[in-house]
Formats: sequence, structure tokens, C-alpha cells
Amino acid sequence: MNFNGKSSKLLEDAIAQFSTLPGIGKKTATRFALHLLRKPEIDVETFASAILKMKQETLFCEICNNISDASICKVCSDNSRDKTLICVVEGIHDILAIESTSQYNGLFHVLGGVISPMDGIGPSDLNITSLIERVRKGGINEIVLALPTTMEGDTTNFYINRKIEAFEVNVTILARGVAIGDELQYTDEITLGQSILNRKPFIKR
Repeated sequence: MNFNGKSSKLLEDAIAQFSTLPGIGKKTATRFALHLLRKPEIDVETFASAILKMKQETLFCEICNNISDASICKVCSDNSRDKTLICVVEGIHDILAIESTSQYNGLFHVLGGVISPMDGIGPSDLNITSLIERVRKGGINEIVLALPTTMEGDTTNFYINRKIEAFEVNVTILARGVAIGDELQYTDEITLGQSILNRKPFIKR
């Protein structure tokens, strides 16, 4: 949406910032900006403060790389979780998707991406070394590979499996209820939950 100088420059700047968010077009950005403009100033200050506080104070868990308010995230510090089980995911959004199913009670490990030579992303760019170290320390019975069902995801699966195959740990993969090419964050909770419950041994092809 272009106001061609007929509207407030301040409003246009706000719309431009909202438009930088993923999946937000100019029309939606305009609705957001106008909505905030109508809100009481204290509400807008609270909104802005929450965003700024998140950016400034959010930490990454020293164990699994999940976002956290402390050095160790709530999942890793929860003694009710199965400490012998680690689910390997691409990003933090995948943890949110899996947790929403209530079908998984183990730990996580966030890689921060997948191996993608076309994009210049190699194993050293991901949190794979720390995963291997967690396995090497012992006490882990199963690694669940919950990466995207894409060529890049499969490549990463193979690489991780090769790196940990010397350890006595079971490696499993989500059942193919998650369609090929899908990302976990866009999979419905029931399908994803069943894929976790029905996971199967990882087999190199």
C-alpha cells in the first residue's frame, strides 16, 4: 500500500516495519499499525516493551539451544522429562509444534538449520557437534530425528546417524504421516502426534 505522501510518514514507517515480518503483507501491516494507533498509549508501550525485552533478555539453552529465560531451558531442567530421549529438530518453531501435541516427553536438540550446500550451510554451521557430545557422555537411549522431509533434511539425518552410529543409541525417525516436503510447524497436531508415537528405526538407504 502506497500513500504517495498523503498520509503520515510516521504511519508509513510503522507499516514498513510490520511488513518485514514473515507472512505479513502491506494490507495486514496497515491494519496492525492502525490498530496500535487507536490503542491507549500505555497498551502500546507495554506491547513495545515486551518485544524489546524479548530481544534483549532471551537466552539460548546451554544444553539444547532452545530459547530460554535462563541458562538452562524449562524442558532440560524439568525432572519429569525422559532424559534418555532426545528429539533433534531444525528450529525452535519445531519444538513448539511438537510440544503442542502432548505426545512427547523427552528432551530436544535444536540444530539451527539443516545441511544445505546450495545455501552454503555445512555441518560446521549447525549445532551438531554439541549433539554428538551429549550422546558421547552417555545416558541417551534414543535419538529421534524430526527434521524436514526434504532432501536437505534427509542429508542431515544421514550425516547425524553416521556421526553417532558408533555409540549404543537407537536412532529413529518420524513416521511418514508428515508428508514429504512438509515442515513440522505446518503439520496439524494430530498428524504430528501420531508421527511421533509411530516413529520407526532410521534406515540408511
